[in-house]
Amino acid sequence: MSKGRTAKSARPPTDVLTPEQRKYYMSRIKGRDAKPEILLRKTLWSMGLRYRLRSKIAGKPDLVFPGSHVAVFVDGCQWHCCPQHWVRPKSNTEFWDRKFDGNRHCDKVVNKHLNAQGWKVLRVWEHEVEWNCRTVALKIARIVSSRATSSLRS
Repeated sequence: MSKGRTAKSARPPTDVLTPEQRKYYMSRIKGRDAKPEILLRKTLWSMGLRYRLRSKIAGKPDLVFPGSHVAVFVDGCQWHCCPQHWVRPKSNTEFWDRKFDGNRHCDKVVNKHLNAQGWKVLRVWEHEVEWNCRTVALKIARIVSSRATSSLRS
């Protein structure tokens, strides 16, 4: 150790911002219009599918197809614990475990609620959209189309 340093002071702080600064920056993180979401919307639009944004139904889906009762969520890999990409934070683990468990629980509750109201819930991972948006869009299009035709028959 160099002059005057103790083992404790040699470690860098985990956060260089004050709690007020951290709160400010975290409040600026967007909850919608993420790149994967926009990419999926543009692809669906180019395929002729029309959807609604910012719907007031439970869970606030990213895309809603009201005629066929299909709600689409583009789940972020980190926030929704993607089995392929999620990385458990190393610091403040108790807080983050509660946060991620809460997110997963909320997803289940929203799915159950929307299903009970007759909605088809589709959840896609952001990496699926980024890696193969056209395939995801075709899957959504098939489901929207099949539900639209089945509702006409009823």
